[in-house]
Amino acid sequence: MIRFIALLTALFSVFTINTANITDQMSPDGYLMLVNRQYRLPAVYEPADLVKPKVLHTSSQILMRKDAAVALELLFAAAKEEAGLKLYAHSGYRSYSTQQAIYQRKINEVKNIEKARLLVADPGASEHQLGLAMDVKASPNGKLNAAFGKTKEGIWLAENAHRFGFIIRYKEEWTEITGYAYEPWHIRYVGPEHAAIIHELDIPFEEYIESLRLMYLGENTEESAK
Repeated sequence: MIRFIALLTALFSVFTINTANITDQMSPDGYLMLVNRQYRLPAVYEPADLVKPKVLHTSSQILMRKDAAVALELLFAAAKEEAGLKLYAHSGYRSYSTQQAIYQRKINEVKNIEKARLLVADPGASEHQLGLAMDVKASPNGKLNAAFGKTKEGIWLAENAHRFGFIIRYKEEWTEITGYAYEPWHIRYVGPEHAAIIHELDIPFEEYIESLRLMYLGENTEESAK
């Protein structure tokens, strides 16, 4: 861990991270808020600056926080200009109640709570409620499944999302840490500097936040979650 912290510190100097407001950035209104089954959002939480990004989309439910929406527009434009690819936004902000309905529907579908929890976040544990996540499709009729990761669109997204402040949140090899199955279509906005470091280190967001808390708050996430 000491060597990892040293590497992270070095990367911070390269990417000129503003460390003065790390605590604020890890709050619900910041871009580094960790949301999972350990760190949940209250039912009443809703971002104050939700807007609809001007991108191709397959549903009307694509609201995002303003900065994330602007970044998504730039990301989609780059895919088109640099690689001739069309990306489609499918699902952005979801309220607590909407997530609750989606979660219950998945339980009813698979008839197994543990399997449902692997595939869908329960209410309060979804990044979509932050307004910083977007599910992306390769075509209007495309599916949200692992096959997306092998498409030209999915490969380009994985290689370039960090340039615009997004990370691929749920990689296949991180399931035991994130608690969720592989989702190559799910991107999460954290800001360009942090996204660049996370991409460079190739680590799950949980480990990145734990390192930040150790570095700047003198706090271990595993211990504080107990």
